[in-house]
Amino acid sequence: MAKSPIYKVIFHNNSQVYELYARAIFQSDMYGFIEVEEFVFGEPGQIVVNPGEEKLKAEFNGVIRSYLPMQSVIRIDEVEKEGAGKIIDSEGGSNVRHFPMASGRPVPKGPGSE
Repeated sequence: MAKSPIYKVIFHNNSQVYELYARAIFQSDMYGFIEVEEFVFGEPGQIVVNPGEEKLKAEFNGVIRSYLPMQSVIRIDEVEKEGAGKIIDSEGGSNVRHFPMASGRPVPKGPGSE
């Protein structure tokens, strides 16, 4: 029987970079979003407690499906087995930067307009 694939999803959320694992990822019917389902966290009988992964478990507790904006996704990899999920501050010490957005400056109109 074929094993279902596991995906490592890395994305921006506020000023942090999230790395988590899921079994189902696909393009959403809502334009510009990626759907992530069936989150995978460490083994239930694991003795060692990872505080970063515990924070992710608490944040995604009860979440069936998450919609991520495409511009927040950094990378999606298909992996052989899940690892420990984590949350990393993207400010200082990291080379991950936000995607440049429009500055919001007004565009000058034609000549003679004020």
